[in-house]
Amino acid sequence: MKQLIASALMLLTPALVLAQDASSTPAKPAAKAPAKTAAAAKAEGTKPAAKAPAKSTKAAASKSEEAKSTKVAKAKPQSSRAQLKSATNQVASGLIAAEAALSPAELAIAERVHTGHIPCELGASVNIEADPKSPGYFQVAGKGFHYRMTPVSTSTGAVRLEDAQAGAVWIQIANKSMLMNQKLGQRLADECMSPQQVAVTESIRKNPQPSLLDSPAAAAATAPAAAEAPAK
Repeated sequence: MKQLIASALMLLTPALVLAQDASSTPAKPAAKAPAKTAAAAKAEGTKPAAKAPAKSTKAAASKSEEAKSTKVAKAKPQSSRAQLKSATNQVASGLIAAEAALSPAELAIAERVHTGHIPCELGASVNIEADPKSPGYFQVAGKGFHYRMTPVSTSTGAVRLEDAQAGAVWIQIANKSMLMNQKLGQRLADECMSPQQVAVTESIRKNPQPSLLDSPAAAAATAPAAAEAPAK
């Protein structure tokens, strides 16, 4: 009996070993499966994370390109404006240089021009202001007119300002002034008197000068005295 039991145990031992091996081998694939899923999850998690920065970099690159294009688009009007400003400054400097080219005689006439508010007859008035930026130039303005005038030499010695483009002329003599438009053929202001001219007018009224009509009588009165002088 003992031999039978021992032989039976010897026969059952390989079977038990095989059963244990069979039961242990499925456990290993089960353990490996979560590892694979974790690796797959890691791979899946890392791949979108890697793609996301690529998209963000592309978006940033596109935004930078748009910003550059907008900057370039804005820079063009600025350059044109700068060119216009430089051209305007050149024209202005050229005009100033041209206006400054007055002769000494014209500048001497400009010093004699009466400036300020000058009343005229019939309620009219003329405002004359010297241009501080352009010596010898004057702004002559009033109701319905505005001229930029320069002095012109005359043979009579009167002060004469002209706006050649508009055809306006301002004539100033000792006791009065006059503004006329030669193109329109009309007087815009007459009998204009500055304070200096008012003083001259008062002096003439108080001390009238002998007229041409009085000179023959004075000559006739002095003629007999001249004739009697040799008789004495």
